[in-house]
Amino acid sequence: MKSNLLTKTAAILAFAVAPFVTSCSSDDDNNNNNNQPGNTIVDIAAADQNFSVLVQALDRADLVETLDGTTEYTVFAPTNDAFNDFLEQKGYASLSDVPVAALREILLNHVVSGTVMSSSLQTGYVKTLARGNASATNTISMFINTQSGVVINGGVANGGATVTTADIEASNGVIHIVNNVIDLPTVVNHAVANPSFSILVQALTRDDQPDFVGILSGSQNAPFTVFAPTDDAFVALLDELNLATLNDVPQATLQNTLSYHVVTEANVLAASLTDNMSVTTFQGGSFTVNLEGGASITDANGRVSDIIVTDVQASNGVVHAIDTVILP
Repeated sequence: MKSNLLTKTAAILAFAVAPFVTSCSSDDDNNNNNNQPGNTIVDIAAADQNFSVLVQALDRADLVETLDGTTEYTVFAPTNDAFNDFLEQKGYASLSDVPVAALREILLNHVVSGTVMSSSLQTGYVKTLARGNASATNTISMFINTQSGVVINGGVANGGATVTTADIEASNGVIHIVNNVIDLPTVVNHAVANPSFSILVQALTRDDQPDFVGILSGSQNAPFTVFAPTDDAFVALLDELNLATLNDVPQATLQNTLSYHVVTEANVLAASLTDNMSVTTFQGGSFTVNLEGGASITDANGRVSDIIVTDVQASNGVVHAIDTVILP
């Protein structure tokens, strides 16, 4: 595989430096030329020295054939600088020090099935090709925020990235250049990335609370299933309790409530939920899942919360969004 890739790279570079009869062309013309047989995602990456580490990584992870075929993919492609920063942050001296299985999942976390141009990107979740580990049955979710450019999984500070150059068309899909290697997200990363969970994040990180971020970012007691209340759900709860702000919620009440939304040692997907299913939580109490008329939860107080988004997969668990804060 490696010798074939080196041969292909040499041929592409030779073509790239060959003289042209004309040198005047628009970006659209370039994209249309890329969108021809023989200009695959791998071809384009191999012809650009800014992607040399990406090409080496694809070769090492045995993904060249996948992205060099006829099946269409969208690739969020990190530059050499992005890869070098990633290696330094993770404590790897070089690309060859990254375990192959881990490298493969990281790379697949940058790939989405089909051709998705920037004009078609919308704020919300998409599925990557990564699974996080070999035994996982659900592929990792990616949160795309288009409110200001295209920000993936909350941006660099949250292990995500920002698209810096979009819509490099290939014969088998499209490349969007990103400024960071997109790490496999935890359930916490997903909460931070989605602005609809901003109050939940404030609650989890309140000074008087346990280290929920550390707990839900780790592997102990994982995988986690998190039923995550939206901002609207928290606002409604404060109104229900006649409290002005989140800071007015007593420490023990907030801790018990947050723990009540977490299930440990289980990656419970929507398809696994059954009607009248009793679920034991991290808090120690339980709630009941109802499927009649749509999936919902009845808490210990008889209050009902609808499950409005399902199966947001992380590397250490899964998140389902709910429209009402449930109480133990």
